[in-house]
Amino acid sequence: MTLRTHVTVLPPSLVEMATRHVRSAVLSGALEPGERIIEETLCARLGISRAPVREALRLLAQEGLVEHLPRRGFRVLVWSATDILQLFELRRVLERHAIESALPLPAHGDPFGAVRTALDEMRTADVSDDTLERDNAHRRFHLEVVALAGNHQLNLAYAPVLLKLQLPMARNLREEARVASRRNGIRRHAELLESLESNDPDIACAALQRHGELTYLNLDIC
Repeated sequence: MTLRTHVTVLPPSLVEMATRHVRSAVLSGALEPGERIIEETLCARLGISRAPVREALRLLAQEGLVEHLPRRGFRVLVWSATDILQLFELRRVLERHAIESALPLPAHGDPFGAVRTALDEMRTADVSDDTLERDNAHRRFHLEVVALAGNHQLNLAYAPVLLKLQLPMARNLREEARVASRRNGIRRHAELLESLESNDPDIACAALQRHGELTYLNLDIC
């Protein structure tokens, strides 16, 4: 006797559409930390049923952008200042290890091409004022820096840290652009790339230490 299991498969396009919509709203600041996400409102705005919206919120919870509150639905995740600083410190430790492991790289080819491409994508998004794509390119930049080490396990350890930091990283770039200059963020990443291209781990690690400018997050630790 064969038992047939009926599994509802949601159209990926609907889930992806809902995921992109909410992620963009969170990273742009349209949805603030702690703000409740009303499923009915999302369904009406996107013209879709609740199933893909709930799946999108579940995926975003895995990314560390939203959280589920029992019997209360979803809200934008709130990180404490301590959590954010600890995550940035962990990011810096992993990136430093990657740089120390990777450099010097063989001179043949273009070992920093993927990092340079991500920086170019940041520049393009900045010119077109596409904040979501700039944030995506920003994360790709840091992922490619770590990928220089060619360490698969390091990549696996680093990726979830970067996902958890995507909101603080986006807010920091956004506030830096508002308070100082939109070009500041690009300049800092260009300087880090230039230090990597020196192929000297000491120079690159020193630049990495200077790179983590978090002034614009206003993190107060008592």
